[in-house]
Amino acid sequence: MEQVICLKNAGKFIKKIKTVFALLLAALAVFCLFTRLPQVLGDGDNAALAAAAFTLTDGKYRVESGTQAPSGGGSVTKDEVSVPAANMLGDDTPKRDKSDYYDSYGNHDGEQVYSVAEKTITNDGTYVGNCFIKNKTGLDLDFEGIMKTPLTFGVSKNSSSPQVLIYHTHTSEGYLDESVDYFYQSYYSRTQNEAFNVVAVGNSITRVLQNRGINTLHDKTVHDSTYDGSYDRSAQTVNADRSRYKDISVVLDIHRDALGTEECKVKPVFEHDGKKAAQIMILAGCDPDNERGFENWKNNLSFALKLQHKAEELYPGMTRPISFDYFAYNEYICDGSLLIEVGSDANSIDEVETTGELLGEVLAQVLLEK
Repeated sequence: MEQVICLKNAGKFIKKIKTVFALLLAALAVFCLFTRLPQVLGDGDNAALAAAAFTLTDGKYRVESGTQAPSGGGSVTKDEVSVPAANMLGDDTPKRDKSDYYDSYGNHDGEQVYSVAEKTITNDGTYVGNCFIKNKTGLDLDFEGIMKTPLTFGVSKNSSSPQVLIYHTHTSEGYLDESVDYFYQSYYSRTQNEAFNVVAVGNSITRVLQNRGINTLHDKTVHDSTYDGSYDRSAQTVNADRSRYKDISVVLDIHRDALGTEECKVKPVFEHDGKKAAQIMILAGCDPDNERGFENWKNNLSFALKLQHKAEELYPGMTRPISFDYFAYNEYICDGSLLIEVGSDANSIDEVETTGELLGEVLAQVLLEK
């Protein structure tokens, strides 16, 4: 409640101003509604009719919880409404604040400056379909046949419970703040600032999957406050999430790589629609003698090959060769569990967020194909 103004004349004047202001707001709301109604009624779209009341004067939408604003100002359709994730949605990337991170354009007087080299890493290993796999095991496998094997899991659109889990064993793995060809000696590529680390990539992937109707949980738990034991801690997180949400069948551990030397970092890149993005590398382990309790490794490998094939079909140059070797990491947990490296510590945050969006679309197409 506002305080009562003692001066009578002043009180009357303020009351008149408030009345005029309220009438103007009401008129503006009516104008927005009636300018939108002809288009909505012409389309016969009930969802758009419901959204018309929330249209702002700039043509954007005031998005209610659990829905996604359509791109281009079109009407809201069923396929454009995202399913709310159980928690930790990927649409809450913090604004970029370099005050507690590294600033490429900051004052670096007296520091050594080193170089960043761009490289597109493609032709290495065994050619499978339209992509490469680097087989470090020596095993003689029919990779083409494994790729064509149907997935042992699947997802359905608009599920009320999460079906995909995104997490990070090395949550603090960070990226350069800008796309530059140099870095200073003070650059330390680990940070808990989620605007500059792998969490930002997870956010991008999650947003796309949500918008495609695939309910996705992005767990941002920090597992690498101390480096040793991080995989054990992240496995506990994954098992806890899968215990709580029984429909989770796809589990992706999103990392970033580190390439080059201390004086020349390498960033793997490709271009899509004239925009530079970071390459990805999928890691697929194996355990033919069941020494690691990883009996499902061929199912994981099939998933990896399908993702690689679809990525190269949609966005040529997006992938580095799959790394196939004797390791398990947390991939033993379920058939749809993979570790994916998105760029390196020399890629910019913009480049890896772009890749996250593309990877989300690759995942959606593979998972929704019947």
